[in-house]
Amino acid sequence: MGLPVVLMPGPMHPAVAEGLADHCELIRLWEESDPDAVLAARRDEIVAVATGGTAIDGPFLDRLPAVRLVASFGVGYDRIDAAAAAARGVVVTNTPGVLDDEVADTALGLLLMTVRELGRAEQYLREGKWAEGRPYPLTPATLHGRRMGILGLGRIGQAIADRVQPFGVTVAYHNRHPKDVSYQYYSSLVEMAADVDILMIVIPGGDNTRHLVDASVLKALGPDGILINVARGTVVDEQALVDALRTNTILSAGLDVFEHEPKVHPDLLTLPNAVLLPHVGSATIPTRTAMANLVVDNIHHWLTHGTPLTPVPESTDLLK
Repeated sequence: MGLPVVLMPGPMHPAVAEGLADHCELIRLWEESDPDAVLAARRDEIVAVATGGTAIDGPFLDRLPAVRLVASFGVGYDRIDAAAAAARGVVVTNTPGVLDDEVADTALGLLLMTVRELGRAEQYLREGKWAEGRPYPLTPATLHGRRMGILGLGRIGQAIADRVQPFGVTVAYHNRHPKDVSYQYYSSLVEMAADVDILMIVIPGGDNTRHLVDASVLKALGPDGILINVARGTVVDEQALVDALRTNTILSAGLDVFEHEPKVHPDLLTLPNAVLLPHVGSATIPTRTAMANLVVDNIHHWLTHGTPLTPVPESTDLLK
C-alpha cells in the first residue's frame, strides 16, 4: 500500500515539504503543467491538503472526495470555508500558539512607532535634518496613561494585554462574549472605542468581521485615538480609515495588514500619521519554522491517530 497522498495547492514554507517527505506523497499542484488533470486523476487518493493561503471552498473540496483534513499555515484561516469543510466531514486546522508572542511583540513595536513617530524620526535623521541642528519636533502623544481597547481577546490579544500594562496602559476589550478576566468588557464596539484612545485589532478576518471597524467606530475613537491592526485588513473599512486620518478624526494608525494586500491604498502611503508594515507580524525564521512544523504535526497526528492537534472551532463537532 502506498504512502498517503497530500495535496499542496501553492508554495509553502520548505519545512512543510521536508516534514512530510518520509511519510506522505506530496503533490505540489502549482508545479504541475495541468493542475486540473492532476486533481481529476488523483481525486480518490488525496486525503489531506496543506495550504499556506490558497482559497479552499466547498466546490474545491467537492473535487476531492477523499480529503478529510485541511491543514492551514497561520492563525487566520479566512481563505478557507471552514463551515463548508465541516459540512463535508473535513477537519480544518490552523497554527495557533506558536506565533502568539511574535505577533504580540510586533503589535507593541508598531504601537510605539505610531505613538512616538519613530519611523518618521529615523527618516528625519537619515535626511540630515538633525545634523543641521534642527531637533525632531516633539510628538503630540505618549504611551503611558493611555487606555487600550482590544478587539478580539484571544491568545494574541491576551499576550498584547500582558505587554502593555507595564507601560502604564489600562486594558478593556470587546468580544462576542465576556471572558473570565479582570479587564472591562464592552458588548458594544462603538462604546468601547469612545472610552479608549488605542484600538488594538486582533480579531479574525472573514465575512463576519468585514468592515467591523467603520466610520462610526473611528469617529467614536476620536481625535486622540490611535488604531493598530495586526489582524486582517478586511476588518477595517480602509477608505473610512483614510478619511479619518486625513481629517484628523483620529490621531494616527499603525497597520501591519491591509484590505487588498499586498496592494496598499495609495492615500495611506502619503499620510504622515500612518505607520505601515508589510505584514511581518510573525515573520521571523524561528516562528515561521514552528508554524510549518505544526502544519506537519497536524497531518501526522491525523494520519496516525485520526485526530489533529489544533482544529479550528468549526471543526470541533466532527471530532466528538
